[in-house]
Amino acid sequence: MDYFWLYKHITFPMSKVIIIVFTIMNNRTFNIYCDESTHLINDNHPFMLLGYVSIAYPQIKLAKEQIKAIKSKFNYNGELKWTNIHSATHSMYNELIDYFFMTDMNFRAVVVDKSQIDETRPDYSFNDFYFRMYYQLLHHLTDLENNYNVYFDIKDTCSHNKLHTLKDILRWNTAIRHFQFIRSHESCFIQLADVLMGAINYNLRIEKGEIPGKVIAKNKILEKIKTHTNISLNKTTTLSNRKFNLFFISLK
Repeated sequence: MDYFWLYKHITFPMSKVIIIVFTIMNNRTFNIYCDESTHLINDNHPFMLLGYVSIAYPQIKLAKEQIKAIKSKFNYNGELKWTNIHSATHSMYNELIDYFFMTDMNFRAVVVDKSQIDETRPDYSFNDFYFRMYYQLLHHLTDLENNYNVYFDIKDTCSHNKLHTLKDILRWNTAIRHFQFIRSHESCFIQLADVLMGAINYNLRIEKGEIPGKVIAKNKILEKIKTHTNISLNKTTTLSNRKFNLFFISLK
C-alpha cells in the first residue's frame, strides 16, 4: 500500500485513516474448498462426512505449484483421491500428507452416523440434516475479521439448488462473501479434502467392523495422519485445534 499517497489524498480525520489501514492490514481472505464423503442416504455406508481444506488466498498459487511438483516427482497424473491409494501410489500420497502438515492449510470435517438420523421427524429429514451439517461445517470456524470464498464440488444435477439453499442458510454470516460450485478435477484442494476425509471414513469403518482394513498403503497413510495430528480420528476435537478439526454430531 502507498501510505504517502493515502496521506496526501485524505479528506477526513487521520483517526479514520488509521482505522482503514488497520482493517486492510488485518482483514485476510481465505478460500474454503468443500467435499462430501458417503453422503447419500442409500449408499450402504454408515457415516456421512462433509469437510473442507482452507487456505489463505495469497498462498494458493504456491501451494498449487508445490502439489503439482509432488505429483510430477512420482509421475502421478490422476486426481488425488482416497480410493486411488495403493502400493504403487503410496509414496506420492505419503509426501502429500507430509506437505499438508508443513503448510498453513487447515482441514475441518463434520461426521454423523447415518443410523441416528430419524426420517420420521419432519424437522430431521435426511435432506434437512445435510444442510444443517454444512452450517456446522462452515459457520463455527469462520470469523468476521476475515473474508471467505467457499467452493463446493459439483456432485449431481441438483447442485445449483443446493447452492441456493446454502446461501440462504449462511446469509447472516457476512464473512462469507462468495459461493461457487466447481468440479473436483479443477481443484487440488477439493481433492486433498477427499483424501483426508477418506482416511477418517476408512478409520471409522474399520473400528465399526464394516471393513477389515487390509490395504497396507491406506493403513500407512492413516497412521501418518494420526502421527501428525496426535488424535484418534474418531471423536470431536476442540475448536482451538484449527489445523485438523473434527466435529462428530450425536443425535441421541
